[in-house]
Amino acid sequence: MDHARRLEAERERTIRRLASLTDDFDAMVAASRDTNADDEHDPEGATIAFERSQVGSLVRQARDHLVELDAAVARLKAGTYGTCEGCGGPIGDGRLEARPLARTCITCAGRRLPDRS
Repeated sequence: MDHARRLEAERERTIRRLASLTDDFDAMVAASRDTNADDEHDPEGATIAFERSQVGSLVRQARDHLVELDAAVARLKAGTYGTCEGCGGPIGDGRLEARPLARTCITCAGRRLPDRS
Protein backbone atom coordinates (compact mmCIF):
# COMPACT_ATOMS: atom_id res chain seq x y z
CA MET A 1 0.00 0.00 0.00
CA ASP A 2 1.58 3.29 -1.11
CA HIS A 3 0.37 5.78 1.48
CA ALA A 4 2.01 8.81 -0.14
CA ARG A 5 0.36 8.20 -3.49
CA ARG A 6 -3.01 7.52 -1.90
CA LEU A 7 -2.90 10.66 0.24
CA GLU A 8 -1.82 12.78 -2.72
CA ALA A 9 -4.65 11.44 -4.88
CA GLU A 10 -7.13 12.16 -2.09
CA ARG A 11 -5.68 15.65 -1.70
CA GLU A 12 -6.08 16.36 -5.42
CA ARG A 13 -9.70 15.12 -5.34
CA THR A 14 -10.41 17.29 -2.32
CA ILE A 15 -8.89 20.38 -3.94
CA ARG A 16 -11.02 19.83 -7.07
CA ARG A 17 -14.12 19.31 -4.93
CA LEU A 18 -13.36 22.41 -2.88
CA ALA A 19 -12.90 24.49 -6.05
CA SER A 20 -16.20 23.23 -7.46
CA LEU A 21 -18.08 23.85 -4.21
CA THR A 22 -16.55 27.31 -3.86
CA ASP A 23 -17.62 28.13 -7.42
CA ASP A 24 -21.15 26.89 -6.64
CA PHE A 25 -21.27 28.93 -3.45
CA ASP A 26 -20.00 32.07 -5.16
CA ALA A 27 -22.56 31.61 -7.95
CA MET A 28 -25.37 31.26 -5.40
CA VAL A 29 -24.30 34.39 -3.58
CA ALA A 30 -24.05 36.33 -6.84
CA ALA A 31 -27.45 35.06 -8.02
CA SER A 32 -29.13 35.96 -4.75
CA ARG A 33 -27.56 39.41 -4.87
CA ASP A 34 -29.19 39.97 -8.27
CA THR A 35 -32.68 39.02 -7.10
CA ASN A 36 -35.14 40.60 -4.74
CA ALA A 37 -35.62 37.37 -2.81
CA ASP A 38 -36.46 38.11 0.79
CA ASP A 39 -35.40 35.07 2.80
CA GLU A 40 -37.99 35.78 5.45
CA HIS A 41 -41.08 36.51 3.31
CA ASP A 42 -40.45 34.94 -0.11
CA PRO A 43 -40.98 31.16 -0.30
CA GLU A 44 -38.07 30.91 -2.74
CA GLY A 45 -35.87 32.93 -0.39
CA ALA A 46 -35.95 30.25 2.29
CA THR A 47 -34.93 27.60 -0.25
CA ILE A 48 -32.09 29.74 -1.55
CA ALA A 49 -30.86 30.43 1.99
CA PHE A 50 -31.03 26.71 2.84
CA GLU A 51 -29.10 25.71 -0.29
CA ARG A 52 -26.49 28.40 0.34
CA SER A 53 -26.11 27.15 3.92
CA GLN A 54 -25.76 23.55 2.73
CA VAL A 55 -23.08 24.39 0.16
CA GLY A 56 -21.31 26.59 2.74
CA SER A 57 -21.23 23.64 5.11
CA LEU A 58 -19.81 21.37 2.40
CA VAL A 59 -17.11 23.98 1.68
CA ARG A 60 -16.13 24.02 5.36
CA GLN A 61 -16.05 20.21 5.48
CA ALA A 62 -13.82 20.07 2.38
CA ARG A 63 -11.46 22.66 3.90
CA ASP A 64 -11.30 20.69 7.16
CA HIS A 65 -10.62 17.50 5.19
CA LEU A 66 -7.79 19.24 3.36
CA VAL A 67 -6.26 20.31 6.69
CA GLU A 68 -6.44 16.69 7.91
CA LEU A 69 -4.89 15.47 4.66
CA ASP A 70 -2.02 17.93 5.02
CA ALA A 71 -1.51 16.74 8.60
CA ALA A 72 -1.41 13.11 7.41
CA VAL A 73 1.16 14.02 4.73
CA ALA A 74 3.24 15.79 7.39
CA ARG A 75 3.07 12.65 9.58
CA LEU A 76 4.15 10.57 6.61
CA LYS A 77 7.15 12.84 5.98
CA ALA A 78 8.03 12.81 9.69
CA GLY A 79 7.85 9.01 9.78
CA THR A 80 4.98 8.93 12.26
CA TYR A 81 2.17 8.07 9.83
CA GLY A 82 0.54 4.85 10.97
CA THR A 83 1.61 5.35 14.58
CA CYS A 84 -1.21 5.84 17.08
CA GLU A 85 -1.20 9.25 18.76
CA GLY A 86 -2.88 7.68 21.80
CA CYS A 87 -0.74 4.67 22.69
CA GLY A 88 2.18 4.92 20.27
CA GLY A 89 1.43 1.51 18.78
CA PRO A 90 0.81 0.80 15.12
CA ILE A 91 -2.44 1.71 13.40
CA GLY A 92 -3.52 -1.40 11.53
CA ASP A 93 -3.32 -1.49 7.75
CA GLY A 94 -7.04 -2.26 7.58
CA ARG A 95 -7.85 0.89 9.53
CA LEU A 96 -5.52 2.98 7.38
CA GLU A 97 -7.11 1.46 4.29
CA ALA A 98 -10.57 2.45 5.51
CA ARG A 99 -9.53 5.74 7.13
CA PRO A 100 -6.24 6.99 5.67
CA LEU A 101 -6.36 10.07 7.91
CA ALA A 102 -6.65 8.03 11.12
CA ARG A 103 -4.52 9.33 13.97
CA THR A 104 -5.32 6.54 16.42
CA CYS A 105 -5.51 2.77 16.44
CA ILE A 106 -8.93 1.15 16.67
CA THR A 107 -8.54 0.49 20.41
CA CYS A 108 -7.71 4.11 21.25
CA ALA A 109 -10.40 5.38 18.89
CA GLY A 110 -12.92 3.39 20.92
CA ARG A 111 -11.69 5.00 24.14
CA ARG A 112 -11.95 8.60 22.96
CA LEU A 113 -13.31 10.99 25.50
CA PRO A 114 -16.64 12.67 24.76
CA ASP A 115 -16.44 16.02 23.02
CA ARG A 116 -16.38 18.82 25.60
CA SER A 117 -17.57 21.58 23.29
